[in-house]
Amino acid sequence: MELELESILLPGIEEKRPLVIAGPCSAETEEQVMDTAKQLAAKGMKIFRAGIWKPRTKPGGFEGVGVEGLAWLKEVKKETGMYVSTEVATAKHVYECLKAGIDILWVGARTTANPFAVQEIADALKGVDIPVLVKNPVNPDLELWIGALERINNAGLKRLGAIHRGFSSYDKKIYRNLPQWHIPIELRRRIPNLPIFCDPSHIGGKRELVAPLCQQAMDLNFDGLIVESHCNPDCAWSDASQQVTPEVLDFILNTLVIRDITQTTESLSALRRQIDDLDNSLLELLARRMRVSREIGQYKKEHNMPILQAQRYDEILQKRISQAEQMGMDTEFMKTVLVAIHEESVRHQQEIMKD
Repeated sequence: MELELESILLPGIEEKRPLVIAGPCSAETEEQVMDTAKQLAAKGMKIFRAGIWKPRTKPGGFEGVGVEGLAWLKEVKKETGMYVSTEVATAKHVYECLKAGIDILWVGARTTANPFAVQEIADALKGVDIPVLVKNPVNPDLELWIGALERINNAGLKRLGAIHRGFSSYDKKIYRNLPQWHIPIELRRRIPNLPIFCDPSHIGGKRELVAPLCQQAMDLNFDGLIVESHCNPDCAWSDASQQVTPEVLDFILNTLVIRDITQTTESLSALRRQIDDLDNSLLELLARRMRVSREIGQYKKEHNMPILQAQRYDEILQKRISQAEQMGMDTEFMKTVLVAIHEESVRHQQEIMKD
């Protein structure tokens, strides 16, 4: 379905990239919230964020101050003039936030992964006109992400946006949550007018990764950033390692390179035509390869041979990956391509075997 969308911009917010939402991972104390908010406001930030309810992976951790913290956010609005935002995971959270006059809501990754929970939130928001941002589910499932947006849109809310916070992985290397940029890129392709924010704090998990991730997001034409910023990050009650001070955040934002020029020159058009020609050639080559695979499948059928020839497959993989590396291509990329081609070849040969 096509989403009915309207601008998420609030009065007084300038329409330029990046639209920044900043504040601590968690509202801990009224003093910590106000101190952080005042520092951010002094740096020109317009939208404050703070977690009131914190869904933790394991029990025993700090799970937020609860409703009490909403009063602190109201005070932030009064004292600084900033808009305020927080995460909701249940209908009760929604009701409490609306009662407190919260300006922007977001749905967290764990909640997005549960259609029942998203529907409960959508039902609670019926008849309300408020910007709602939806984080990607913890697992790399684009359909689940879009489904959550559709549920909220079906409830009548049109001021929607998406937050890319990375995807959980058992094998954690550089990032806390793998960016898998191709997923938000595909989301942009499918819903071009949907604002997309990047959450560099949760993707990186380390404050030194916030700056490069912000730049990557801008280079990929993301609309905004939602960044965790704390007046004293090392003493934060949750996710201390991924939060930055308001001063550091201001430095990061001021050093971002924003590439907004979209005009196409003749030289760029010529290069794109080359890409189009090369893509057409690739498709023709792949079609020819599949025809040969079908012929091989016919031979295997006539000679009662199994489809999978493990030794031959391994030989192709090793040789082609080595060749690709010598040509300056990434080995993991080439392995992914070759595996996909092999799987399609096997599918063609399976069809031959059925005939």
